[in-house]
Order: sequence, then structure tokens, then C-alpha cells
Amino acid sequence: MRNNIVHIGADELTYEIRGILKIAKKLEETGLQMTWENIGDPVAKGHTLPKWMKEIIANQMEDDLSFAYCPTKGLDATREFLAEKNNNRNGAQITSEDILFFNGLGDAISTFYHYVRKEARVLGPAPAYSTHSSAEAAHAGSHHLTYNLDPNNNWMPDIDDIYNKVKYNPQVSGILLINPDNPTGAVYSKETMKKIIGIAKEFDLFIVVDEIYMNTTYNQKQHIALAEVIGDTPGVSMKGISKDFPWPGSRCGWIESYNTDKDPIFARFIKSLEDAKMLEVCSTTLPQKVIPEIMSHKNYDLYHQERNKFFEKRSQEIYKTLKDVQGIKVNLSNGAFYFSFAFEQSALNEKQTLPISNEAFKVIEPELNKIEHDYQLDKQFCLYLMAKTGICMVPLSSFNCNIPGLRMTLLEADDKKFTKTCKTLKENIEEYLN
Repeated sequence: MRNNIVHIGADELTYEIRGILKIAKKLEETGLQMTWENIGDPVAKGHTLPKWMKEIIANQMEDDLSFAYCPTKGLDATREFLAEKNNNRNGAQITSEDILFFNGLGDAISTFYHYVRKEARVLGPAPAYSTHSSAEAAHAGSHHLTYNLDPNNNWMPDIDDIYNKVKYNPQVSGILLINPDNPTGAVYSKETMKKIIGIAKEFDLFIVVDEIYMNTTYNQKQHIALAEVIGDTPGVSMKGISKDFPWPGSRCGWIESYNTDKDPIFARFIKSLEDAKMLEVCSTTLPQKVIPEIMSHKNYDLYHQERNKFFEKRSQEIYKTLKDVQGIKVNLSNGAFYFSFAFEQSALNEKQTLPISNEAFKVIEPELNKIEHDYQLDKQFCLYLMAKTGICMVPLSSFNCNIPGLRMTLLEADDKKFTKTCKTLKENIEEYLN
């Protein structure tokens, strides 16, 4: 073309969670029966909205205004409800004006990073959730800056690493946490949260926490909301209903902004997000309208308690199945609905294989040839595992880190199928490493 129209950050837009699907579909065409463990869609795995939620949504559809535009920032009544819900706990207090709705949290994440000044960076965790890492890297036209989550310490953030990355990278302007974490399933303590917020306060940064899984914790772990511990540091909480109700197709998420009055630059940045949403007119109306009635329903808390018992059972089963396997590091997942394990150093090499058909090898061979670094050898195992067993998982190295491993979901509704998947995974890890 006359001019190069490609964005400087185009090469940073990767999403292996769906990317691995293309290879899996080709393997499925060979007659292989697939087990989809790559993406966290509760509905696709058999988790549906309970009847009482569906009735609320159906009743709301009788109101013609459910199909109309809503105010740019979101429905007034819903934002007032969410602000009050936040203010019922000790911590940062907000008003409805501090809440801004988006078409799903993916939209919120994309918009958020797009309007961060190009020279300013947001430091995020590694392993990283791809939507955050890709969006942040694309806005800057450079690889995402990360701090380490430690597989030898239950995937907790390395506080010293965060401090040093902030200190020696003056372009860092904010710190991202995902709590509960995707892909590791870690849940952060109040002490950990306060230490990270302390770093932000010392260096005059903002904090952003993705809390989409805030209602999904188990094994006696409790979610500590950003509002509870942020103090007077500027910050943003990202929330939504995709995983909670669960209604991922609703595309309904929002951000809550804390302490905008404490820093004029931060306040101007938040206003830029509001102005950007104004150009889109508004976000989806119907999902917003049902939020107050669903979240205040007598069955809402009980519903989450029952779901969390289910995820706790899944978490403990996969942990017990893999914890004694030589060559991998295994931690108990305590939040969200993901489980990740890491390979021990030097456990993988390029000569390792699993027995697969010639037809399946032809499908994965082009992807095997793309592997460039030793830490990406987890993808080699992932491909062989998928080509042999049909289990579609995601390599941990694709989550913007140099820790080889795999992530799977805890969503499988069928007990027997989940047990079979766990055992099959264990057997094939042992075969591959030995």
C-alpha cells in the first residue's frame, strides 16, 4: 500500500486460548474425539443459568426499554445498586458516577489500555491472561512488561520482582493484578495485596485489578476486594457477569474507579474512558437491567456457595491426581475455574514424543516447527497430547511467560469424564517425560 497502515503493536495481538482451537479442529477432522479444556466458557461445559435467573431475564424482556439505548455510563439504577454494594464493605467508597459499563470485560480491557499514554506502561503478572498482556503490549508497540508469579510459592506474586521492575522501569505507571488469577487459580491474601499497593503508593502509580472471578473462591480462601485495601491510592476494579451468572454471551462488564479525586492525571484518564464510551453511545442494556434483581435475590449467595463446592471438588481431584508426578510442579487451585501446572527445569526436550498416527502428526508438524525456545517446549507436549488423546489444553508459555506448563479448566460437568481426563493427563505426562 501507499503507506504502512499496520499498527505498531499488531504483532502483540495473540490469544492462544482460541488459537489452539484451529489445530484442534483439524485433528477433529481426522476422527479424533476432542475434550475441550482450552477456554473458560461455563455454558459450553454444561453450566447453565438457574431457572430463577432465567425467569428474571424473561420478565425483564417484557419491558420494551430493555431493547433501547441506555445512558452512556450505564443504567443509573444499576450503577447506584453496584455503588451501594461496594460501599457496604469497609474501604474505598464510590458513587454511581465512578462506575462505567462496557460490552464485556474484554471491551473494558481493550479500551483501558488503548487510552493509556503510549509511553506509559502497566506492569502485569506472568503467567499473564492474554487479553491483558496483548492489549497492553499492543498499545505500547512493545512486549508486555511483567512480574513473576512463583510456581514454587503457590503462584504468589514475587514482591521483590515487582519492586525492582517498578524501580528500574520509570515508564511503569500502573500495576495489574488478576485476583483470583487466570491462569493459575491463585487467590491473593490481604497482606500480599497491601504490599503491592504499598509499592504503587511509593512510586505514585495506579492499581488495576481484574476481579471477574471475585465470587469464585474455595478451599477456605476468601477474595479480598481491591476497595477493601486500596486506601487513598488511585485504582480501578474490573468486574462483570460473564463468569458469575454465568452469562458470557451477555457481554456485560464494568469498571469501578477509586480515588479519582486524589490525582488530577488519573481523573483525566478515567474521563477519557468515559468520553470513548460516549462515542460508542452505550453498552448492552438488558444484562444491566437484571443485575440488581439477580444479585439481591435470596438464592444468589447460595448459588455461588454450591458452585464453589463443585470447583473445590474439581480442584482437589486434579491436584491429588498430579501432585506426585515426577517432573512437574503442582499447586492447589483456590479460585477462578482454572488449574495450571509447571514443568520442572530441564524436564522437557525436543526429542520427546507420544505415539500418534501419521495423519495426526501431519496436522501438528507445522506447529512443532514454529517452536523456537526451550520454554516453549510445553507447546510440543500440548500438541502431542492433543494429537494422541484429544485433550485440548493451553501451553503456559503462551500466557506471556517463560515457565513451561499447561492450563486446563475445572468446568467439566460430567464427573466420570473429568476423572478420565485427569487420569489420562497423568499417564501421558509420565509417558512423555520418561
